[in-house]
Amino acid sequence: MQKDRQNDIKACLKDIEQSIIEINEFLPVERNYFEFQKDLKTRKAVERNIEIIGEAMDRILKIDPNFQITDSRKIVDTRNRIIHGYDSVSDDIIWLIINRYLPSLQKEVQELLK
Repeated sequence: MQKDRQNDIKACLKDIEQSIIEINEFLPVERNYFEFQKDLKTRKAVERNIEIIGEAMDRILKIDPNFQITDSRKIVDTRNRIIHGYDSVSDDIIWLIINRYLPSLQKEVQELLK
C-alpha cells in the first residue's frame, strides 16, 4: 500500500512538472506582460495548467497531508480561485505566479522526483 501511495505522489509531481514545462513553452523567451495580456489563448492555456498544478497538489495532500512542498496550500487555493472565482482572477496575479513562483516550484518538484 505504501508503494502505491508513493507512486501516486510521484505521478502527481510529474503532472506538476509537465504543466510548468507547458506554461514555459506557451510563453516566448522574451516575456512581455502586455503581449501576454493581449493573447487570450495563451492566458487560458496557462490558467488551465495552473489548475492542473493545483489539482495535482490537492491529490498529493490527500494522500499525505504532511507532504512538504513550499506553499502547497496556496497552490490548491489558487486552483480553486481560478475554477470557482474565475471572474476575480486577474492577469496580474497569473503573471506573478508564472514569473515569481513557478521557477522555484519547478526546482522543488525536480528535486523531489530525483
